[in-house]
Amino acid sequence: MATSKKEQRLRRARQTRARIALQGAVRLTVTRSNLHIYASVISGDGTKVIASASTQEKEVREQIKNGGNAVAATLVGKRIAEKAKAAGVEKVAFDRAGYQYHGRIKALAEAAREAGLVF
Repeated sequence: MATSKKEQRLRRARQTRARIALQGAVRLTVTRSNLHIYASVISGDGTKVIASASTQEKEVREQIKNGGNAVAATLVGKRIAEKAKAAGVEKVAFDRAGYQYHGRIKALAEAAREAGLVF
């Protein structure tokens, strides 16, 4: 049975989210499009968004020209870590939504770690 790339990614995402749900951990989830990257810190029970950051925010758009590259992802990673720490969250589980840990996803994760988030 042939499955599309999107279906395969969503299957991987479901597996990861199920594992994180069993731990009951606060999760840092990442969504990616061709033009932008988004990051959210979601509560352990999955009901509340604690903090969010993206390349569509005015402050980020003023600093970068293109939101779909690793430089933009690094900036979003730093912002999400600052916002999460301000909300009292230090430790998160990284939910890469089935995307490969590569390129923009990796840049965002490493920037968030450098800014003080633990995962």
